[in-house]
Amino acid sequence: MPQRPRPDWWGPVTATPRHQLVERWFTPSRGGWQVVEGPADEEAWAQAAYSDQTLTTRVGPVHADQAAAGRTYTGHPTSSSTHPGLVVTMLRHGRITPDARLLDLATGSVYSTALACHRLGDDLVTTLDVDPYLTQAAAGRLEQIGWHPAVVTADASREVPGTYDRIVSMVSVPRVPAAWLAALAPRGRLVTTLANTGLILTADKGDDGGAVGRIEWDRAAFMPTRNGDDYPPGLNDLFAVAREEEGEVTESPFPVLNVAQAWEVWSMLSLTTPGIEHRMGTDEDGGPVAWMLHPDGSWARATSRPAIRAATVHQGGPRRLYDLLDEIRWRWLEHGELPVYGARITITADGETTLTCGAWSVRL
Repeated sequence: MPQRPRPDWWGPVTATPRHQLVERWFTPSRGGWQVVEGPADEEAWAQAAYSDQTLTTRVGPVHADQAAAGRTYTGHPTSSSTHPGLVVTMLRHGRITPDARLLDLATGSVYSTALACHRLGDDLVTTLDVDPYLTQAAAGRLEQIGWHPAVVTADASREVPGTYDRIVSMVSVPRVPAAWLAALAPRGRLVTTLANTGLILTADKGDDGGAVGRIEWDRAAFMPTRNGDDYPPGLNDLFAVAREEEGEVTESPFPVLNVAQAWEVWSMLSLTTPGIEHRMGTDEDGGPVAWMLHPDGSWARATSRPAIRAATVHQGGPRRLYDLLDEIRWRWLEHGELPVYGARITITADGETTLTCGAWSVRL
């Protein structure tokens, strides 16, 4: 079972049969992903469903329900059943009261919706997703376990039908869409994560139609919103350049860093220079190599110099991406922290989102 949540969510967690909501999921295999059929091995099914782990339920445009057994699929995960501990964390940040009308954004496996129905009753819960298959399947799964909330298919970045006292998003956004604020009732509260960061944003709506809040100290990352069946393709052509080109060569005083695993640094870099794609690999000696790629054509490659715990950096394109990373690492050393967790949030009625911490600020 997941780590025991606070009492207000313990009942919903223990009463919700997660295994019935995730009967098939993908697991990594050599060269891609293969589907796992839960009912074929009930012990493994129960272990997966009731462990605090995320189960990938969609790769590229293919949902696990529709995947062929034994076939390998390639692509990025595009939907999942988020691990229960994080689902409860997001709902807890919503400060959900017994009479609150809740919008659960990003239906996914419908686990978060089921928890909310148990807590509030299904007449106060709406779940929304851009994927018509997911919403259709969700309605059926919820019915099987006795819940009948409103299930809506819509692109939440553009429209959110209805009015809600709480909006809790299980998908990340580059900034808060204006449609969310329009759908939020006066004094309503929203909870989301910011795309390509480990940041949870909470905000309460004010009389001017905007909202104020903060970046919470908890860490979380969700898949970003998408408008189609899949995310745009990665920067493979630029990656080929970054692997071979000499570019401008400099030395970094820091070891090679897996940025996506260093959440504070990753979040700060994504806020100040959005759009960077990170990749990791090894050189011929087994040492770490990091690549940074940007849609504007900028690239960087850092290789380890283990004897002095430093890195050789090759860069090209209009911007020096690794220099921007090193500036953030220097700031962290000088101040002992970065101004992201705990930052104040202000959101205008049209969704313009600003983070502020002391003299530092960034507008999304």
